Amino acid sequence: MKALYDLPAPAKLNLFLHITGRRADGYHLLQSVFMLIDWCDTLHVEARSDGLLSREDLTTALPPEDLVLRAARALQAAAGTPLGAHIGIVKRVPAQAGMGGGSSDAATCLLALNRLWGLDLPLSKLEEIGLDLGADVPFFLRGRNAWVEGIGERLTPIDLPGGRFAVVKPPEGLDTGLIFSAPDLHRATPPAILSGFAAHVACNEGKTQSLDFGRNDLQPVAERLCPAVTEAIRWLGDQGLNARMTGSGSSVFAAMPSNMELDPAPSGWQVRKCSNLDSHPLVGWAT
Repeated sequence: MKALYDLPAPAKLNLFLHITGRRADGYHLLQSVFMLIDWCDTLHVEARSDGLLSREDLTTALPPEDLVLRAARALQAAAGTPLGAHIGIVKRVPAQAGMGGGSSDAATCLLALNRLWGLDLPLSKLEEIGLDLGADVPFFLRGRNAWVEGIGERLTPIDLPGGRFAVVKPPEGLDTGLIFSAPDLHRATPPAILSGFAAHVACNEGKTQSLDFGRNDLQPVAERLCPAVTEAIRWLGDQGLNARMTGSGSSVFAAMPSNMELDPAPSGWQVRKCSNLDSHPLVGWAT
């Protein structure tokens, strides 16, 4: 049977994250810019003729029903294919980090199986399947840095200046549900406009520092729930870097000079110097 190896699943950073309201069904309305970075998981996918779906955890043990298996099962059902797959995952992007690791894995799985099974489903169909799995999955399927609105489903591709970023994940993670259900979460930030963000970038001549726009409305609640977020921000601040939280997880990030060396991190922290990506390495695998 056919196989596809060494398929990347890149993480993302939220350059800002504003909560602008809440729908009647409880979903929060947000605005953000999602930026792809070169901190990646890797998937190896082999077709099976028996219709079974199996997963091999090549590094970190994953939950029995992770997003990759759910994505494979959803695509298999939607396409009515008799084929199955064996999926190996090299997990590097930490969980509960606000970096979209699970959603990115699911997107790479959908793109790979669509090709491996010869389904030729359009990107719009994969996005429909992906949105049922998580609001971030369509972003990774489209594979472009984006201005994000709605509940995360309204994506406008944008170009971002290249840069280097210090990304820090403390040992503790954060539960998204706890943050969004917090009574003290600020939910009424006035909407920004894409042209305002673009003007901010232009005024800073496309420098990496121009990505310091807005704020993360989830950060005050996150710092209350997880003091390690504050510690990570302070650790980067002590090195002259202006840090903020990404997404709804415990990771923080800051733009940094390309030749800068970071101080030794506290034990158990994951620290990486990352570059942003112009596009997902698998962009164009579905149209």
